[in-house]
Amino acid sequence: MRLTDLIIHVVLSVVLIVGAYQFYFWCQRRSLFAPREFHSVVDSMIPYRPEWVWVYSFLYYPAILYVNAVLDTNLQFTRVAASYLLLLALQMAFFLLCPVRTPARWRTANGGRSRSERFLAFVQKFDAPSNSFPSMHTSVLMLTAMHVYPHLGMAAFAFPALIGRSCLFTKQHYFVDVPAGVALGGLDYCLYLAIATP
Repeated sequence: MRLTDLIIHVVLSVVLIVGAYQFYFWCQRRSLFAPREFHSVVDSMIPYRPEWVWVYSFLYYPAILYVNAVLDTNLQFTRVAASYLLLLALQMAFFLLCPVRTPARWRTANGGRSRSERFLAFVQKFDAPSNSFPSMHTSVLMLTAMHVYPHLGMAAFAFPALIGRSCLFTKQHYFVDVPAGVALGGLDYCLYLAIATP
């Protein structure tokens, strides 16, 4: 692929990411039903480790943009971009029809005692406790891993594995949100193959 095409694809990807998140924020403000909270022994066993906010925030977007480096054609870019938009539509269906939020006590545990906690508090100003199930971070990076698997092999799954851990340690998500996000990202990739494969 020509360098100019790669640059255009990266710019379009950034625009798509910024635009897509407006729908995410819209869902935060407009759930159709009262959000539920989950309670499980597993969640109480997972420690709060705010330093994982750096993985949560700074692995996510570069991993998505990395997909551009493995694409060969403009048509492939269009189809891959469409797979992310389809995933967004699936996520929105969950957020609107089955809203789940994390408990307030998870956020009040953040006392702003460290740089990590202060940055996590900044992230949480935009990322409300709603839109919890399934984990969008995990589903998006699972889809990303599937797209780059032919180039990275099993190492591609480090993306959803690390982001899933960060979702749990920062208490941004319940345990069940992470495998649900993996499943949704995998389902979306299967739909992408069914639609995009000639």
